[in-house]
Amino acid sequence: MSGVSTALKNHPGFARMIFSLKPFRKLDFSTANTDLATLDLTNTPVFSRYVFHDLLSNNACIGIGGYRENRVIYQQRKHFVDDHNSPRCIHLGTDIWTDAGEPIYAPLSGVIHSFAFNNHYGDYGPAIILRHELDQTEFFTLYGHLSLESLDGLYEGKEINSGEKLGEIGNYPINGDWPPHLHFQIINDIGNFKGDFPGVSSLTDLDYYLSICPDPNLILRISENELSKS
Repeated sequence: MSGVSTALKNHPGFARMIFSLKPFRKLDFSTANTDLATLDLTNTPVFSRYVFHDLLSNNACIGIGGYRENRVIYQQRKHFVDDHNSPRCIHLGTDIWTDAGEPIYAPLSGVIHSFAFNNHYGDYGPAIILRHELDQTEFFTLYGHLSLESLDGLYEGKEINSGEKLGEIGNYPINGDWPPHLHFQIINDIGNFKGDFPGVSSLTDLDYYLSICPDPNLILRISENELSKS
């Protein structure tokens, strides 16, 4: 276990990122979900209706999951398959699928490391990266698919307090043209990236990215008991 993972695991608790009272429901975007082969996932309204109507029971739940998931939903998006010898398919963060406009709050204090409008089909859209220090250990958290307004008034080095509103979940097409959701990712070593960082890995690079992108549930701490069983 990395120093970051140990520091996060030993921390007594973090602020909630979302305050909705809806139950969580784990979503599956791997080959085990045979519905995906029947859908045109490049048609975002179709994809969005499937997520919120079919999977989330008419928006009665919040979708959650995806860390280390081998996803088929990237196969129809050029952003992830430009390198046909090693297309990217393994998700490195946790996705939280809920309404556009849902406020997102910082789970722990930090400063703005960087932010950007990644304006490409299938990309993050507006994204914010925070830098944190916990038990003298530096790490970063990334928040992708936000609203464009979430970037207003930001500057590198701006202090963000635990529990402070960070932004809102964005809508398509501004959010990278995805059904509304938050991509949340922990990063140990961000290198030279600013406002962006790979959120999906190829199988070839998977060991490296998993070594620097620990499980976001170390911060989210969503238990099996909180998942809707229906």
